[in-house]
Amino acid sequence: MRQQTKTDTALPAKPKVRKGKLGVGKKILNWLSSMNLAIALLIIISIASVVGTFIEQNQNINNYLIDFGPFWFAVFNTLSLFDVYSATWFVVILLFLLISTASCVYRNAPTYLRDIRNFRLSAQEKSLKAFRHNQQIETNETLEQIKQRAQGILARAGYKSRVKERDGETLIAARKGGMNRIGYFLTHVGLIVILLGGLVDSKMQLKLLEALGKVEIETRNIPVSQVPDSSKLDVDAIPAFRGSVNIPEGNWGDVAFIGLKDGYVVQNLPFKIQVHDFTIEYYDNGIEKSYKSDITVSAYDSDKEVRTVLEVNHPLRFMGYNIFQSSFGDGGTELEFDAWQLLGRAGTSQKVQGAVYEDRRFEFQNQSFVLEFTDFNLLNVKPIEGPDGKREDKDFGPSVIFNLRLPTGEAIEYENYMLPVEFDGASYFLSGVRPTPDAEQQFWYIPADEHGKIDTFMRFLEVLTTRSEIVDIAENLVNQAVSGSEEASRAAADSIADLVQTFAVNGFSAMLDSIEASLIERDIPAEAHDRARESSIRVVQSVLERAYIQVLQEQEVEEFTDFHQRFFEDALDAIPVIPVYGSPVFLQLSDFNHIQSTGLEITRSPGMFWVYLGSIMLTIGIFMQFYVHFRRTWVLIKPNENNEGGQPSYRILVAGSDARKNADFNHEFDKIAAELKPNEQSKPLY
Repeated sequence: MRQQTKTDTALPAKPKVRKGKLGVGKKILNWLSSMNLAIALLIIISIASVVGTFIEQNQNINNYLIDFGPFWFAVFNTLSLFDVYSATWFVVILLFLLISTASCVYRNAPTYLRDIRNFRLSAQEKSLKAFRHNQQIETNETLEQIKQRAQGILARAGYKSRVKERDGETLIAARKGGMNRIGYFLTHVGLIVILLGGLVDSKMQLKLLEALGKVEIETRNIPVSQVPDSSKLDVDAIPAFRGSVNIPEGNWGDVAFIGLKDGYVVQNLPFKIQVHDFTIEYYDNGIEKSYKSDITVSAYDSDKEVRTVLEVNHPLRFMGYNIFQSSFGDGGTELEFDAWQLLGRAGTSQKVQGAVYEDRRFEFQNQSFVLEFTDFNLLNVKPIEGPDGKREDKDFGPSVIFNLRLPTGEAIEYENYMLPVEFDGASYFLSGVRPTPDAEQQFWYIPADEHGKIDTFMRFLEVLTTRSEIVDIAENLVNQAVSGSEEASRAAADSIADLVQTFAVNGFSAMLDSIEASLIERDIPAEAHDRARESSIRVVQSVLERAYIQVLQEQEVEEFTDFHQRFFEDALDAIPVIPVYGSPVFLQLSDFNHIQSTGLEITRSPGMFWVYLGSIMLTIGIFMQFYVHFRRTWVLIKPNENNEGGQPSYRILVAGSDARKNADFNHEFDKIAAELKPNEQSKPLY
């Protein structure tokens, strides 16, 4: 017996193809189904998804403006990066990817189907010898013995085989791993199904309605009852949507707001959601641990009703809609303030009531102002440096956020804290000021008295801005310092009172300017200005001290302590802030009735099923392609033309191919060839 083995690495010869110009349709098909296009589209989608992950989606426009500034806000808004998954360009790319994938399936389907069905029984000896895996064997067995043994070996190896007799030779063609080709279809068709599901659930249909004028975008912040019908959608107007609604405790809602461009449209729901209660649990650092809504959902067209406690990541499925616990906010907390005047009758107050999301108009010195209450925070936990130098979390207490709409139409944002906050051994009432939406918040520190109240500071301010009181204090100081006529003392007291009130109303710089102007008016030599200026400042300082002592005497304080000295210095630092504070009043929160609202996300996603189905198909298809190998093996049996012994003799050519060229096929092919040798004593592998 003789054995021959061919180990050359020659590839099958390529058939000659007649070259010619491709038609336009063929070129377009080739481009759409090309790997380069698919990879480019997938890269763009991946980048967009990363951007959508890092930039929180569908938030308030003002938040983006504050976070990114005017320039980058304009850039990102133009690119629709704040709602990237519903952006027109993103949907167009998804459509292109869908068409590209479908074109790829259409183009390759016939070839892959032929691979599954075809055993390649027309393979010729020359082409088989050109395969990398091939061996030749000579045997004296009969043809039937060879065929039976070869088919048995291939069957044990998992191959399906077919036999063809032709021109005095016998070809056994075998293949296995046809599921690999099925995996190709599952992978690509699964991706198509996912894309279709995503497109069904996109805002594409809503944008089409808006483009056709069937629905109008509402941009005003108005109650639902005032939204025109042209900005409302019937229950079945669009098959899919993702909207949100905030419902205060004790109230109900039956609509969802869908963000679109720079506004929104209102989606009517076939049920109403009643919110009974809303609770929040916090970590020690003030971060929300969990929040829950006790709700009842009632259908309008039936008696179906469900009461449940809605939690994050535990949505309620009702009538084909998904209701998610997504956020929370203020539900219209009722507020009560002491409104302290900073100008005019400074230091006096009156009670003012309001509520979050409500506006309150007031007149001051013949000018109209509007208070717009926007939010209330029960907790304000912030990191501060402790006595030992380590950072620790501290709750600053409740605060209210509001805008003061000036007569010019401009608005200044304020955040006023209800309770005094301790810093460096002293307590202060804090008022955060943001002149413009993109400006950094700055704080006004108003010293709190021994009882943790603002009254002492405001009474001190009242004394400084009350002409009669400050003139009396200045006149007493003048009379104690020098003796002179009553008229001269009164004139000096008036001049001092002017400086004190300039300081109290317009600030320290304005007082210095007033002193300088007075020195010039009185022809004081320039070289004496510094000494005269310092003298005037000392006089004003003395009057301020006497005014403060008068306030303490009114409170029957018996001893002037270090606390009082610190308070006096802090008050002198706080008063010059008034001219730049921007508001004629200071709102001190005195009481509140906290009302919370739950933020619900309501979706109807008929495409979700198809996305899940496509994901399953894609996963199974990928596993099939990676772990199922499409392989072919041929056994060509020919009579031995050089038979010298007179006994029947056959020559066997074994060839095989693996589409993925896996290393384990080398081992498999060698075992098959070894078992085909006659009288082989080794134990079969299969």
